[in-house]
Amino acid sequence: MKPPRDIVLVSIQAFLLSIYLFRLPEVDMHFDSTIRYSGLAVSVLGGIIIIYAIITLNNNLTAFPTPKSNGVLITRGLYKYIRHPIYTGILLLTSGYGTYSENTLRLCVSVGLLILFLYKARYEESLLRNKFPEYGNYIKQSGMFLPKIF
Repeated sequence: MKPPRDIVLVSIQAFLLSIYLFRLPEVDMHFDSTIRYSGLAVSVLGGIIIIYAIITLNNNLTAFPTPKSNGVLITRGLYKYIRHPIYTGILLLTSGYGTYSENTLRLCVSVGLLILFLYKARYEESLLRNKFPEYGNYIKQSGMFLPKIF
């Protein structure tokens, strides 16, 4: 059985993603076509990142922050540079498509997802530190959502 904190975090994520499907036309924004199509490109990049990260995780994939009992630490592919590329991909996809579709509600949900992912990633990382002694060194070499520049 999953810890209650895991279930709450995944439930909030599912709730936010379900709200993403809706639109409140009376508060929608309007962007120049260059901004809109840049948003679409960011969205496509996010989708590619999600797919690549899922393929890299393979059997280690879980929606829950608690790592699988038989899981191994993945530090190759995008995971060499970013500790949570699926979260990065979701944020790029949702904010990019929110911009492209000029949907203010979607952009607000993207901000909500960012806040949730910051919390969820920190919690997940505390669990990964306990499971994998080498995780502390991995943190020094990689960024949470974006690659470390220095």
